[in-house]
Amino acid sequence: MLCLARELITGRLLVVFGCGGDRDRGKRAKMGRVVAEQADISFITSDNPRGEDPQKIVDEVRAGAEQVSGAELRCHVNRREAIRAAIEEAVEGDLVVLAGKGHETTQTVLGRVESFDDREVAAEVLDALSGGGHA
Repeated sequence: MLCLARELITGRLLVVFGCGGDRDRGKRAKMGRVVAEQADISFITSDNPRGEDPQKIVDEVRAGAEQVSGAELRCHVNRREAIRAAIEEAVEGDLVVLAGKGHETTQTVLGRVESFDDREVAAEVLDALSGGGHA
C-alpha cells in the first residue's frame, strides 16, 4: 500500500502507525523497518497496546525503524498527538497515511477500552488548523 501511495503523490509520504499489544512481538521491529524504508517520515505510536506498556511497544518498533539509514522518525505514545503532529507537519503535495486501525472506533490501553476513531481525530485536527475549532 505504501509503494502505491508513493506513486500517487508529488510530495512526502508521512505514515502514522503502531503495533498492537499482546500480539507477536517479533514483528514489531520488522514493521518499523519496513515503514521507515517506505515513508519519508514515520510517526510511531500506539495501536491498541492492550495490556502492554505502550512506551515499550513504541520503543520496539523504533528499534527496527532506526536500522534504516537516514530514517526520519517521530515517536508519540499518544495516538491523537501522533496524528496531530503528522497533519501539522504535512504541506501541499504530501500524503498522511493513518495505518493500522482502519474502521475501528476504540483503542484498548492497559485493559481500558476507550472511544477512539482515527477519522474523527484527523477531522478535528484539520478543522482546528483551518480555524474552525479546537483539536
